[in-house]
Amino acid sequence: MQSLQAETRLVVSGRDTAAQKGFVNPPVVHGSTVLYPTADDLHAHRGEFQYGRHGTPTTRALQDALMALEGPQCAGVGLVPSGLSAISTALLSVLKAGDHVLVCDNVYRPTRNFCNGLLARYGIETTYFDPLIGADIARLFRPNTRVVMVEAPGSQSFEMPDVPAVAAVAHAHGALVIDDNTWATPLFRRALEQGVDISIQAATKYIGGHSDIMFGTISANAKAWPALAETIRLLGVCAGPDDVFLALRGLRTLAVRLAHHQQSAIDMAQWLAARPEVAKVLHPALASDPGHAIWKRDFTGASGLFSIVLKPAPQAAVDALLDTVKLFGMGYSWGGFESLVIPYDCTDYRSATAWAPGGPTLRLHIGLESLSDLKADLDRGFAAFNAARSV
Repeated sequence: MQSLQAETRLVVSGRDTAAQKGFVNPPVVHGSTVLYPTADDLHAHRGEFQYGRHGTPTTRALQDALMALEGPQCAGVGLVPSGLSAISTALLSVLKAGDHVLVCDNVYRPTRNFCNGLLARYGIETTYFDPLIGADIARLFRPNTRVVMVEAPGSQSFEMPDVPAVAAVAHAHGALVIDDNTWATPLFRRALEQGVDISIQAATKYIGGHSDIMFGTISANAKAWPALAETIRLLGVCAGPDDVFLALRGLRTLAVRLAHHQQSAIDMAQWLAARPEVAKVLHPALASDPGHAIWKRDFTGASGLFSIVLKPAPQAAVDALLDTVKLFGMGYSWGGFESLVIPYDCTDYRSATAWAPGGPTLRLHIGLESLSDLKADLDRGFAAFNAARSV
């Protein structure tokens, strides 16, 4: 299976048409109780499946497909109810009271909330670091540092950490590395092959792909998988069968969707970079981006999510743009088929770095709509922006 190209593995992995009675898709197994044929089997917990929370043929199909996508370094995949659940479960699998964790300053804001909230209550201290620190992260390690958490790139500000360099230092200090790989997915970046021990995804985004599920995945190498699997079992987290099926359905078309998202987003980013209202485009796939060299080295593609910095303008002008566009919905997610836009300001959730972009910032997700229609929609939005700015 590993000799096949990724696009092919997305289609054929996790499928056994003979066991599925010839049907292309694995059946959706709704079940809690698993019956044992004999008392001896019951006493020994003998059987491929023991209880619905621990897995079903449907969850096994998705896990097998994701393992094929992640590559040979993947020893197992946990399926959980949301991306945040993937983050919290991964962190809890490697931390205990009295430990210290290093977290990249550009992480998803709920990751920071979890560290500052629940982990702090459990006596686990967090230190945030500059995403561009690279191997200099060595100076932040303590004897009790157990894990480094990175996000490449950050899903709002798009700084690109040098994950292999950070991982090399972490492993030299006996620490593990957890990576949020939602932006690229394992299709465009195999994090476990770059020194990452646990790679998580908010599969709500590109794996689901249709804005209709909440889902998270946690992939781990052989070193991290036993503790992760035990933590999942002890916490009792599991994903519902219908969401598992929808994630598996989304996975089959991931390659063609991401190819479209990537091309449209790069085209749109270049168009926006030339606009007079835009001061800067934050997109690692652009040659002008500070993280481009790392992106080119470590990634095989880019997704549909990036940000722009507008030239200085009052909030009323930004709101006029947001209220005028019709094809860009305002919503706090991404990765679905639809285009989205949100304003954001990282000032309140940065502690190791200062956020000073020089103007209002917008995050855009470029969906599967016609690019000409999306540009026309933004063109109308910018006209409203300029009119309000000149008042």
